[in-house]
Amino acid sequence: MGTSSRWHFPGATAFQLATEAFWVVLAVFLAFQLRGASGASFPSIFVPAMIFAILMVAMLSALGMYRSDRKIGIGAYSYRLVVATLFAVPLAYLAAEAFPGGRAFQDAVRDWAVLAFIGLVIVRKLVSGWVLKTLLPHRVLVLGTGPEARVVEASLTATEPPGVKLVGYYELNKTQECVVPRNRIVSRTGLLEDTVRRLNVDEIIVAVREQRGGVLPLRSLLECRLAGVRVTDLARFFERVHGQIPIDSLKASWLIYGHGFRQNWWRTFVKRTFDIVVSLAMLAMTAPLMVLCAIIIAFETGFPVVYRQERVGLRGKGFDVLKFRSMRKDAEKDGKAQWAKVQDSRVTPWGRVMRRTRLDELPQLINVLRGEMSFVGPRPERPVFVEMLTEQVPFYAVRHSVKPGLTGWAQVRYSYGADVEQSVKKLEFDLYYVKNHTLLLDILILIETARVVASGDGAR
Repeated sequence: MGTSSRWHFPGATAFQLATEAFWVVLAVFLAFQLRGASGASFPSIFVPAMIFAILMVAMLSALGMYRSDRKIGIGAYSYRLVVATLFAVPLAYLAAEAFPGGRAFQDAVRDWAVLAFIGLVIVRKLVSGWVLKTLLPHRVLVLGTGPEARVVEASLTATEPPGVKLVGYYELNKTQECVVPRNRIVSRTGLLEDTVRRLNVDEIIVAVREQRGGVLPLRSLLECRLAGVRVTDLARFFERVHGQIPIDSLKASWLIYGHGFRQNWWRTFVKRTFDIVVSLAMLAMTAPLMVLCAIIIAFETGFPVVYRQERVGLRGKGFDVLKFRSMRKDAEKDGKAQWAKVQDSRVTPWGRVMRRTRLDELPQLINVLRGEMSFVGPRPERPVFVEMLTEQVPFYAVRHSVKPGLTGWAQVRYSYGADVEQSVKKLEFDLYYVKNHTLLLDILILIETARVVASGDGAR
């Protein structure tokens, strides 16, 4: 299920992804068998088949098909599978030109594309609906019967993590509150470790906010832990299932002693190299588009086409972020900073297009090259908002322990934050990124960003 010091990638999701990738490769070989293409050697078509599998998995990932924080029905999967197939098949067809078995691979395109599509629908249903639940179940017992326990059940119901089965709740002696169904409370015929053994539990989720005063059966929890049963607190549960760290269950000691928050020279070097390479490539590809945006802005509302705005960056240091101007020149004529609103009247017609497609953010590639920003990280806020949020929101300053980003985990998992309450939710995702950021997670965020930009989610 992954280590707590790294970005968590559920084992069940990894199994699902590997199974689907394996089927795509197998579908290519089955297509050749059905065609009776004896002239094509299997080794010669293996590389094109692998390219097709990687493209399919990457497209499904970009479309959110491996996300653990939401339930994905077979209808939604089938629809997005159509989209993924329409993109992946032509790309795989073109890529096959570079390999010896490419011509045979291209000739069988209709057969392997159809087999892959039909098979993936079946595999998804079998893997998530039967194999993981029946052969590889992950049995969870919730310790507690209060509001926190109900939140855990609601989270599991909403997301339906592959293979996870909630076996019930274990009532504690020193807690009187009970908001869960009585029939879901497991009968207590002995100690906690006896119940865990009897129900074949794989994981205990401690859903108790106040743990002082001998509320928790620590000796029993230790016995369960030594027997190989995972014991998870609320913060780690939400981190794993939702990719966020809830502020209301977070303690300073958890930040101090917990795993993650890894900063070293190698990680800094890799991230900086990644930023430079990606930003240079993006500048080269989007240069004509940036020129077009500048011309339209100049004709629409005049100069300047790019504006500078002070933001707070790494370790609280200020810098000027660059953006294409998407609002009128008098957007803040009274000098007071304002959050953008839905259908904000200050936004120009072309500015609305740029905001929806994120074109207004392109000049920030210069900020990335300067080293003021990273390509991926928490979005930088204005000093006045940072000062206000730092006073009102616990641990808000933690997000400044890494460079701000052009895109981030909160941007692909949550909508635009335009008040204190929404900023708290965004911070929960930012804390997850600060704690778990790796190059692999950065790449996933870039893939998810492409989906967000294409759908226009969170634009204001």
